[in-house]
Amino acid sequence: MRRRTFLGAGASALALGACESPDAGIEGGFTGIDVVRGHALRDGALHGATPSQTRRARVVIAGGGVAGLAAARALRLSGIEDFALLELEDTAGGNSRGGAVGGIPCPLGAHYLPVPGDETHEVQDLLEELGLRQRVAGRWQYDERHLCHSPQERLFIEGEWQDGLLPVQGVGATALAQYRLFSQRVDTLQAEARFVIPTLRAPLAPTLLALDALPFAAWLDREGFDEPHLRWYLDYCCRDDYGAGAAHVSAWAGIHYFASRHGFHAPGDDNAERDAVLTWPEGNGWLTRRMAQPLGDRIRKGHVVTRIAETRSGVEVDAFDTATKAMVRWQAERCIVALPVFIAARVVENPPEVLRNAAAHVRHAPWLVANVHLRAPLTDRAGAAPSWDNVVYGSRGLGYVDARHQSLDPTPGPTVLSWYRPLGPSGYDTGDGRRLLLDLPWAAWRDELLAELSAPHADLRSKATRIDITRYGHAMAMPAPGLLGQLASRGQAPGPVTAGRLAFAHADWSAYSIFEEAFTRGHIAGSAA
Repeated sequence: MRRRTFLGAGASALALGACESPDAGIEGGFTGIDVVRGHALRDGALHGATPSQTRRARVVIAGGGVAGLAAARALRLSGIEDFALLELEDTAGGNSRGGAVGGIPCPLGAHYLPVPGDETHEVQDLLEELGLRQRVAGRWQYDERHLCHSPQERLFIEGEWQDGLLPVQGVGATALAQYRLFSQRVDTLQAEARFVIPTLRAPLAPTLLALDALPFAAWLDREGFDEPHLRWYLDYCCRDDYGAGAAHVSAWAGIHYFASRHGFHAPGDDNAERDAVLTWPEGNGWLTRRMAQPLGDRIRKGHVVTRIAETRSGVEVDAFDTATKAMVRWQAERCIVALPVFIAARVVENPPEVLRNAAAHVRHAPWLVANVHLRAPLTDRAGAAPSWDNVVYGSRGLGYVDARHQSLDPTPGPTVLSWYRPLGPSGYDTGDGRRLLLDLPWAAWRDELLAELSAPHADLRSKATRIDITRYGHAMAMPAPGLLGQLASRGQAPGPVTAGRLAFAHADWSAYSIFEEAFTRGHIAGSAA
């Protein structure tokens, strides 16, 4: 499917903003992230500020994303209640926060959690604590209200919808044959090495390191997987999980997408098992809100951490309180640094070599999440029925999820569609995605969204009332070729990362960003404090 040419930065964006748009009646704007606050440290706005007050806690957690919240929970489970969690934004949860548009809950970031495997027992314990799973007759059962309802996913291709995201509509015998061969290759690699979530529990066998050293696209070329439909699907999967295309992530990452869970299933595979996922209208914000709720005022929101330093007797953490405009110095016995590695390397005084190495090698993909409020259900095209996840073949975006899909009310009505747009390097985006994210006006992203989703839904423009956009300049770590081996060679895996009185906990240390990785590393850091 051909789509309109994407607008570049600079003059094109300015011209767009100056033109009268037929979609000008759709309201909206940027929300969810305070860009100025986030860039205050980078731009030197807080440089040299002197703390005007001192506070004390046994443990300070820097960062209130999934890892920071998991660390706080682990502290409480260990009987430690004297801690403070310093969070940049006005809501904890990081990339797993939720919001609402027109009164309808919707995700601002991550929108699902696969049912965790046996290696992810920390996440399993959380789900049991939250009542999402229980043991019945000796077996674990998940609350079906929170499992993704059917139909789960569909793909718009050749003018109609098909069930599932692997292209089958209009593909030939060559594609089907390569689907089967790729499935067999994944099975073989699964037998040769362990692809495990969380990654810190996977022995770094030679097979994994060899895959890590090679770009996924180059590995596919070497193996003879050149069929366009297969290559589109595999590239889509990489952009979905890692924010970058198959040419920019390692073969380990490309294979791990399938081998760490239920494999790759070709059409006609009688043993095919679709991944069971937990999801909510507000996405993983459902989880982080419940993780944050018992912490009360121990979560210090709107706090920009500017300095973390070890002292003779403990740790000092300086943070700018955006509400009072005061710099606060926290004194603690230990600090859990649940920050992205590039920020941690800036704020930790005399950063240890293990942190400097991680910050030098980990790169992050920018992302955009747009929530579109619709006054009425959309008219659909032929083919598979409306699903939770809906993807347009050949598009720059990753499709949309429907916030009302989990509703038990069958009455048609207003809803919110959450559209995801990765901006890491790929065949679609080769320039500076972060610059585009910050420079392009809201109207440019509105127009790209409407152009993409109007292909299957011609009435989208007439039914959309508002589009709220959340921008993440450093949304997720990209598992570039060699990153897994680089991290492991400096001691970041398979155990927790510590240096003196500092414990580092963030999904960056796993080479890529998902809930399970962040939660496990946060839990381990909190349990050791």
